[in-house]
Amino acid sequence: MKFSIAIGSDHAGFRYKEAIKAMLLEEGHTVRDYGTDSGETSCDYPDYCFPVARAVAAGEVQRGIVLGGSGNGEAMSANRVKGVRCGLCWNEQVAIWNRAHNDANCLSLGERTISLEDALRIVRVWLATPFEGGRHLPRIEKLDSLA
Repeated sequence: MKFSIAIGSDHAGFRYKEAIKAMLLEEGHTVRDYGTDSGETSCDYPDYCFPVARAVAAGEVQRGIVLGGSGNGEAMSANRVKGVRCGLCWNEQVAIWNRAHNDANCLSLGERTISLEDALRIVRVWLATPFEGGRHLPRIEKLDSLA
């Protein structure tokens, strides 16, 4: 399945953002890049994560990916937007649970915490994993009702 994906990072996630974007385009996905445009100058992650999350919440894209040094602040930023369920993933198993159990529509990655090869594998498995529904659905509904 091919997705429309919004992607954004601060300076600390820039290198992985560019590599992930190239992989996604090569695999036939549509990508909207919300910046930053360089890893050289320090910048603030909310400036790039909020637009990604807003695009997901508005239905302009199907999925979002945010990146930074650790991915923590980026996930926190994305989760401030109603309708976004963003999870920080550091391996493939966590990415599977992120989608299968939490129906995440946004993925957060930390460039300083995982290898580029792991990041690319995480993105692939995250995109390929469907939501299981079932016993997980009431929890998602509860999350969405609290926002």
